[in-house]
Amino acid sequence: MLASAGLLSVGLGTVGATEASAAPMADVVIIDGFTKTVKESAGVPVECPAYQVLIGRSHSGDENGNTTYYCGFILIHDELVQVSGPTWSSSQRESGSFFAAPPPRALSGREHSGDENGPTRYATASMTWQGRDVHLTSYRWTAGQRESSSYSKAGPEEVMVGRQHNGDENGQTFYQYARVTLG
Repeated sequence: MLASAGLLSVGLGTVGATEASAAPMADVVIIDGFTKTVKESAGVPVECPAYQVLIGRSHSGDENGNTTYYCGFILIHDELVQVSGPTWSSSQRESGSFFAAPPPRALSGREHSGDENGPTRYATASMTWQGRDVHLTSYRWTAGQRESSSYSKAGPEEVMVGRQHNGDENGQTFYQYARVTLG
C-alpha cells in the first residue's frame, strides 16, 4: 500500500517508488595495485597484471630516465572487475604520438624504445563485471606537462585511456582519463 502511494520506507529514510525500482548506482572503487619502474628507452613492454589497468604514469629525465607505471584494481559493489588480455596497438613515433583507446577499452600497458624518435605502442583491455560490459564516461584530458618531470594519476573512479606527447623530454605530455560505470 505504501509503495502504491509512491513511498517506500528504507531504514530511517523514505524513498520514492521510482527511485526504489531504479537500478542502484555502481559503487566503483579503484585500488592501487602493481607498480613498475623501467628505463624509458629500454624497449621493455610493461603490462598490468591480471585484473588491473593503468591508472597513472610518471617519468623523470630524458630517454635514459625512469618511467613508472601505476596499475589498479577496479571493484564494483565490492566485486573485482574482469579485465581482458591485452591488445597491442601498432607502433608510432614518440615525438608526435597520440593514442586514445577505442571506447570502452582502457590502457593496460605501454612499450617504448630509444629516444623521442623511437617507437611507442600501447596495450588496451576491455572490462566486464558479472558478465556485463563495463563502460567509460566523462572522458577528459589533463593539462600538458613537461615529460622530463611528469606525473599523472587518475582521479576517483577513473582509469587511463590515452596519452599524447610532443617533442623530446622537454616537450609536453597529456593524459586522458575516463570514469568507470556500468552504463
